Amino acid sequence: MKQKLTLKYIKYLQKILPIKTICFYKDEITIKVSTGHIETILTFLKYHNNCQYKSLTYIAGVDYPVKNRRFEVIYDLLSVRYNSRIRLKVSVSQLESICSAERIFPAANWFECEIFDMFGVFFLNHSNLRRLLTDYGFEGYPLRKDFPLSGYVELKYNDKEKRIISEYLELAQEYRTFDFSTPWSKT
Repeated sequence: MKQKLTLKYIKYLQKILPIKTICFYKDEITIKVSTGHIETILTFLKYHNNCQYKSLTYIAGVDYPVKNRRFEVIYDLLSVRYNSRIRLKVSVSQLESICSAERIFPAANWFECEIFDMFGVFFLNHSNLRRLLTDYGFEGYPLRKDFPLSGYVELKYNDKEKRIISEYLELAQEYRTFDFSTPWSKT
């Protein structure tokens, strides 16, 4: 049975939970919360009788370098009982950390390690926060918008030494400016 996400249900959530903003779009609710309340809200949404969002489908990270709190961590929850989804968004700066959701949703383990590896967002109380997708000794966070396209180190096979060697790149890693004027403009 599909739970109708009515205005009454949204006001109920707003009354009970410490929510910054709520957005409603195509039968899905997106809630923006502060970093200090994420654990409480996730616990409430999982165990409360009117919610029962028992499944964490994914956690994603987004980088907005022009904002003060440049990273946004997005939690997507599914309630099988009510056949509905809810999305939580948390904004974090480079120096802040978020409480881990691993204790509430064990599936969060991999997602949080992936976000740490790609963006550098640190999760407090995580059982084994480590890099998953990059190599040992990798410098930087590849999905940040300020990470250079070619990276910092180049790995290649040296045929004389019969081994893989790493060399630091010495390319200019600057933002490029483009001139968008066209010679075919109408006069």
